[in-house]
Amino acid sequence: MGLREVSAILWRERHLLELLLFKLDEEQLVLAAGRTRWLPRATREVEMVLEEIRQTELERSVEVSRVANDLGLPAGASLRQLADAAQPPWQGMLLEHRQAFLTLTDEITALVQTNRELLVRGQKAVRDVLASIGDGKVEVGAGYGGAGESGRHFLIDEAL
Repeated sequence: MGLREVSAILWRERHLLELLLFKLDEEQLVLAAGRTRWLPRATREVEMVLEEIRQTELERSVEVSRVANDLGLPAGASLRQLADAAQPPWQGMLLEHRQAFLTLTDEITALVQTNRELLVRGQKAVRDVLASIGDGKVEVGAGYGGAGESGRHFLIDEAL
């Protein structure tokens, strides 16, 4: 099989990277909207995709080592080295996969950085609110006291 199997694995890996990009985009939307309720779920979904990517990378590594050996390359040959040693049409396909990986990696890196910045800003905003409160608790909003009097009674705890 050789290059056919490598190409199939690369397609699967590209699909997973696109899915990761989508999940990171979802995470960003959750962060930007301040919908922290969904942040743990969005993060779990990112982690699930990352685990699938790790498994696929391992599978790719094993198959690339086999093909590299057949092409007279070292076991840890890069995609570029495989493409250089392969004959058409595999050479072109491998170069297309390589370019797609580079593009997806750049997009993922940028999105991760933006998400990280949104998280830091959110944490800072919470710290600022808590610092302005003093003891970590504040009463806000309309409510009724034990004797029936109205007042403002929501509690914000520093544990947030």
